[in-house]
Amino acid sequence: MSRSTACRALLCVLLLAPALTGCGSSSADDHDDLLVSAATSLKAAFTAYEESFTGANAQFSFAGSDELAAQIRSGAKPDVFAAANTKLPDELFEEGLVEKPVVFASNRLVLAIPDGGKITSVDDLAKAGMTLAIGSRNVPVGSYTRKVLDRLDAAKRKAILANVRSYEPDVGGITAKLTQGAVDAGFLYITDVAATDGRLKAIELPAELRPDVAYGVAIVKGSRNGAAAKEFVEGLLDGDGAGALREAGFEPPAA
Repeated sequence: MSRSTACRALLCVLLLAPALTGCGSSSADDHDDLLVSAATSLKAAFTAYEESFTGANAQFSFAGSDELAAQIRSGAKPDVFAAANTKLPDELFEEGLVEKPVVFASNRLVLAIPDGGKITSVDDLAKAGMTLAIGSRNVPVGSYTRKVLDRLDAAKRKAILANVRSYEPDVGGITAKLTQGAVDAGFLYITDVAATDGRLKAIELPAELRPDVAYGVAIVKGSRNGAAAKEFVEGLLDGDGAGALREAGFEPPAA
Protein backbone atom coordinates (compact mmCIF):
# COMPACT_ATOMS: atom_id res chain seq x y z
CA MET A 1 0.00 0.00 0.00
CA SER A 2 1.40 3.42 -0.89
CA ARG A 3 1.91 6.06 1.79
CA SER A 4 -0.76 8.34 0.24
CA THR A 5 -3.27 5.49 0.10
CA ALA A 6 -2.57 4.63 3.74
CA CYS A 7 -3.09 8.27 4.77
CA ARG A 8 -6.42 8.46 3.01
CA ALA A 9 -7.55 5.23 4.66
CA LEU A 10 -6.55 6.58 8.07
CA LEU A 11 -8.58 9.77 7.52
CA CYS A 12 -11.66 7.71 6.76
CA VAL A 13 -11.18 5.50 9.83
CA LEU A 14 -10.74 8.52 12.10
CA LEU A 15 -13.99 10.03 10.93
CA LEU A 16 -15.84 6.74 11.51
CA ALA A 17 -18.30 7.88 8.87
CA PRO A 18 -19.89 5.58 6.27
CA ALA A 19 -20.99 8.50 4.12
CA LEU A 20 -17.63 10.24 3.84
CA THR A 21 -17.02 11.38 0.29
CA GLY A 22 -13.69 11.91 -1.31
CA CYS A 23 -11.61 9.29 0.53
CA GLY A 24 -10.41 7.94 -2.77
CA SER A 25 -9.15 11.25 -4.13
CA SER A 26 -5.47 12.05 -3.94
CA SER A 27 -4.10 14.81 -1.74
CA ALA A 28 -0.57 16.13 -1.65
CA ASP A 29 -0.88 17.23 1.97
CA ASP A 30 -3.33 16.30 4.72
CA HIS A 31 -3.64 20.01 5.52
CA ASP A 32 -5.12 20.61 2.06
CA ASP A 33 -8.18 18.64 3.19
CA LEU A 34 -11.06 20.13 5.17
CA LEU A 35 -13.06 17.45 6.94
CA VAL A 36 -16.68 18.45 7.57
CA SER A 37 -19.15 16.38 9.59
CA ALA A 38 -22.65 17.57 8.71
CA ALA A 39 -26.29 16.64 9.18
CA THR A 40 -27.75 14.62 6.33
CA SER A 41 -30.24 17.40 5.57
CA LEU A 42 -27.30 19.64 4.58
CA LYS A 43 -26.02 17.32 1.86
CA ALA A 44 -27.40 19.17 -1.17
CA ALA A 45 -26.43 22.62 0.10
CA PHE A 46 -22.94 21.66 1.24
CA THR A 47 -22.21 19.71 -1.93
CA ALA A 48 -23.14 22.81 -3.94
CA TYR A 49 -21.02 25.01 -1.63
CA GLU A 50 -18.03 22.74 -2.21
CA GLU A 51 -17.98 23.68 -5.90
CA SER A 52 -17.09 27.29 -5.10
CA PHE A 53 -15.11 26.80 -1.89
CA THR A 54 -11.43 27.38 -2.58
CA GLY A 55 -10.00 27.31 0.93
CA ALA A 56 -9.28 23.57 0.90
CA ASN A 57 -10.37 20.26 -0.55
CA ALA A 58 -13.64 19.80 1.34
CA GLN A 59 -14.59 16.24 2.26
CA PHE A 60 -17.90 15.49 3.91
CA SER A 61 -19.33 12.96 6.34
CA PHE A 62 -23.14 13.16 6.24
CA ALA A 63 -25.15 11.39 8.94
CA GLY A 64 -27.52 12.06 11.81
CA SER A 65 -26.30 14.97 13.94
CA ASP A 66 -26.37 12.84 17.10
CA GLU A 67 -24.21 10.16 15.46
CA LEU A 68 -21.66 12.72 14.32
CA ALA A 69 -21.54 14.31 17.78
CA ALA A 70 -20.97 10.86 19.29
CA GLN A 71 -18.06 10.32 16.91
CA ILE A 72 -16.44 13.57 18.06
CA ARG A 73 -16.92 12.54 21.69
CA SER A 74 -15.22 9.25 20.82
CA GLY A 75 -12.17 11.00 19.41
CA ALA A 76 -12.96 11.65 15.75
CA LYS A 77 -11.40 14.92 14.58
CA PRO A 78 -13.25 16.57 11.70
CA ASP A 79 -12.46 20.24 11.25
CA VAL A 80 -16.09 21.44 11.21
CA PHE A 81 -19.28 20.10 12.78
CA ALA A 82 -22.62 21.31 11.38
CA ALA A 83 -25.79 20.06 13.07
CA ALA A 84 -29.51 20.29 12.42
CA ASN A 85 -29.97 21.80 15.85
CA THR A 86 -28.10 24.04 18.27
CA LYS A 87 -28.26 21.66 21.24
CA LEU A 88 -25.54 19.28 20.08
CA PRO A 89 -22.95 21.94 19.13
CA ASP A 90 -23.67 23.73 22.40
CA GLU A 91 -23.16 20.51 24.37
CA LEU A 92 -19.85 19.82 22.61
CA PHE A 93 -18.76 23.38 23.38
CA GLU A 94 -19.55 22.91 27.08
CA GLU A 95 -17.51 19.70 26.95
CA GLY A 96 -14.55 21.59 25.50
CA LEU A 97 -14.59 19.72 22.18
CA VAL A 98 -15.51 22.55 19.79
CA GLU A 99 -15.11 26.30 19.53
CA LYS A 100 -18.07 28.59 20.25
CA PRO A 101 -20.91 27.53 17.88
CA VAL A 102 -22.87 29.93 15.70
CA VAL A 103 -26.33 29.59 14.19
CA PHE A 104 -26.05 29.66 10.40
CA ALA A 105 -29.47 28.65 9.03
CA SER A 106 -33.04 27.81 9.86
CA ASN A 107 -35.44 25.33 8.32
CA ARG A 108 -39.09 24.27 8.53
CA LEU A 109 -40.47 20.93 9.65
CA VAL A 110 -43.31 19.73 7.43
CA LEU A 111 -45.48 16.69 7.00
CA ALA A 112 -44.18 14.88 3.91
CA ILE A 113 -46.17 12.47 1.75
CA PRO A 114 -45.53 10.76 -1.58
CA ASP A 115 -46.76 12.70 -4.59
CA GLY A 116 -50.38 11.69 -5.10
CA GLY A 117 -50.90 10.80 -1.46
CA LYS A 118 -54.29 11.56 0.07
CA ILE A 119 -53.22 12.82 3.50
CA THR A 120 -54.05 16.50 3.99
CA SER A 121 -53.23 17.25 7.63
CA VAL A 122 -51.68 15.94 10.83
CA ASP A 123 -55.16 14.84 11.91
CA ASP A 124 -55.16 12.18 9.19
CA LEU A 125 -52.15 10.50 10.79
CA ALA A 126 -54.32 9.29 13.66
CA LYS A 127 -56.62 7.28 11.40
CA ALA A 128 -56.52 3.50 11.56
CA GLY A 129 -54.36 1.97 8.85
CA MET A 130 -52.07 4.97 8.36
CA THR A 131 -48.33 4.24 8.34
CA LEU A 132 -45.67 6.70 9.39
CA ALA A 133 -41.87 7.04 9.51
CA ILE A 134 -40.29 9.48 11.95
CA GLY A 135 -36.81 10.26 13.23
CA SER A 136 -35.47 8.40 16.23
CA ARG A 137 -35.69 10.25 19.51
CA ASN A 138 -32.08 11.49 19.69
CA VAL A 139 -31.70 12.79 16.13
CA PRO A 140 -32.81 16.42 15.64
CA VAL A 141 -35.61 15.66 13.17
CA GLY A 142 -37.00 13.16 15.69
CA SER A 143 -36.76 15.68 18.51
CA TYR A 144 -38.55 18.33 16.45
CA THR A 145 -41.23 15.78 15.52
CA ARG A 146 -41.88 15.00 19.16
CA LYS A 147 -42.33 18.69 19.87
CA VAL A 148 -45.12 18.68 17.29
CA LEU A 149 -46.75 15.58 18.77
CA ASP A 150 -46.45 16.93 22.31
CA ARG A 151 -48.60 19.89 21.27
CA LEU A 152 -51.48 17.58 20.31
CA ASP A 153 -54.04 16.22 22.73
CA ALA A 154 -53.04 12.96 24.39
CA ALA A 155 -55.50 10.73 22.52
CA LYS A 156 -54.46 11.98 19.09
CA ARG A 157 -50.76 11.74 19.97
CA LYS A 158 -51.22 8.15 21.14
CA ALA A 159 -53.09 7.20 17.97
CA ILE A 160 -50.39 8.72 15.75
CA LEU A 161 -47.57 7.00 17.59
CA ALA A 162 -49.42 3.70 17.23
CA ASN A 163 -49.19 4.18 13.45
CA VAL A 164 -45.42 4.67 13.42
CA ARG A 165 -43.79 1.83 11.52
CA SER A 166 -40.21 3.05 11.38
CA TYR A 167 -37.88 5.14 13.54
CA GLU A 168 -35.05 6.40 11.33
CA PRO A 169 -31.52 7.60 12.28
CA ASP A 170 -31.61 10.57 9.88
CA VAL A 171 -33.76 12.34 7.31
CA GLY A 172 -32.31 10.16 4.56
CA GLY A 173 -34.00 7.11 6.06
CA ILE A 174 -37.36 8.86 6.28
CA THR A 175 -37.06 10.10 2.70
CA ALA A 176 -36.23 6.60 1.47
CA LYS A 177 -39.24 5.07 3.22
CA LEU A 178 -41.51 7.68 1.64
CA THR A 179 -40.13 7.55 -1.89
CA GLN A 180 -40.21 3.74 -1.85
CA GLY A 181 -43.87 3.79 -0.82
CA ALA A 182 -43.16 1.94 2.42
CA VAL A 183 -45.14 4.44 4.52
CA ASP A 184 -47.90 6.98 3.96
CA ALA A 185 -46.24 9.96 5.62
CA GLY A 186 -43.28 11.25 7.59
CA PHE A 187 -41.95 14.41 9.16
CA LEU A 188 -39.12 16.04 7.20
CA TYR A 189 -37.60 19.45 6.66
CA ILE A 190 -38.96 21.43 3.73
CA THR A 191 -35.50 21.28 2.15
CA ASP A 192 -35.58 17.47 2.10
CA VAL A 193 -38.90 17.50 0.29
CA ALA A 194 -37.58 19.99 -2.26
CA ALA A 195 -34.54 17.79 -2.89
CA THR A 196 -36.75 14.91 -4.12
CA ASP A 197 -37.68 16.84 -7.30
CA GLY A 198 -41.41 16.31 -6.93
CA ARG A 199 -41.46 12.75 -5.65
CA LEU A 200 -42.65 14.03 -2.28
CA LYS A 201 -45.14 16.73 -1.36
CA ALA A 202 -44.97 18.97 1.72
CA ILE A 203 -47.94 19.77 3.93
CA GLU A 204 -47.22 22.81 6.09
CA LEU A 205 -47.85 22.45 9.80
CA PRO A 206 -50.16 24.86 11.63
CA ALA A 207 -48.27 27.68 13.32
CA GLU A 208 -49.22 26.43 16.77
CA LEU A 209 -47.56 23.06 16.06
CA ARG A 210 -44.49 24.24 14.16
CA PRO A 211 -41.17 23.98 16.05
CA ASP A 212 -38.30 26.40 15.59
CA VAL A 213 -35.58 24.65 13.58
CA ALA A 214 -32.12 26.21 13.87
CA TYR A 215 -28.80 24.84 12.58
CA GLY A 216 -25.56 25.32 14.49
CA VAL A 217 -21.96 25.01 13.29
CA ALA A 218 -18.66 24.94 15.15
CA ILE A 219 -14.96 24.46 14.46
CA VAL A 220 -13.71 21.34 16.21
CA LYS A 221 -10.90 21.98 18.69
CA GLY A 222 -7.61 20.60 17.47
CA SER A 223 -8.55 21.16 13.83
CA ARG A 224 -5.53 20.61 11.60
CA ASN A 225 -6.87 23.11 9.10
CA GLY A 226 -8.17 25.92 11.27
CA ALA A 227 -7.83 28.65 8.66
CA ALA A 228 -9.89 26.76 6.09
CA ALA A 229 -12.42 25.76 8.77
CA LYS A 230 -12.90 29.40 9.70
CA GLU A 231 -13.27 30.35 6.03
CA PHE A 232 -15.84 27.57 5.52
CA VAL A 233 -17.93 28.72 8.48
CA GLU A 234 -17.72 32.37 7.48
CA GLY A 235 -18.98 31.43 4.01
CA LEU A 236 -22.04 29.83 5.57
CA LEU A 237 -22.86 33.09 7.31
CA ASP A 238 -22.21 35.50 4.48
CA GLY A 239 -20.82 34.13 1.24
CA ASP A 240 -21.12 31.28 -1.22
CA GLY A 241 -22.20 28.91 1.53
CA ALA A 242 -25.08 31.16 2.49
CA GLY A 243 -26.06 31.35 -1.17
CA ALA A 244 -26.01 27.56 -1.50
CA LEU A 245 -28.18 27.25 1.61
CA ARG A 246 -30.76 29.72 0.25
CA GLU A 247 -30.77 27.89 -3.11
CA ALA A 248 -31.49 24.61 -1.31
CA GLY A 249 -34.43 26.20 0.53
CA PHE A 250 -32.86 27.00 3.89
CA GLU A 251 -33.73 30.28 5.53
CA PRO A 252 -31.40 32.74 7.28
CA PRO A 253 -30.96 32.38 11.04
CA ALA A 254 -33.88 33.79 12.98
CA ALA A 255 -33.27 37.28 14.29
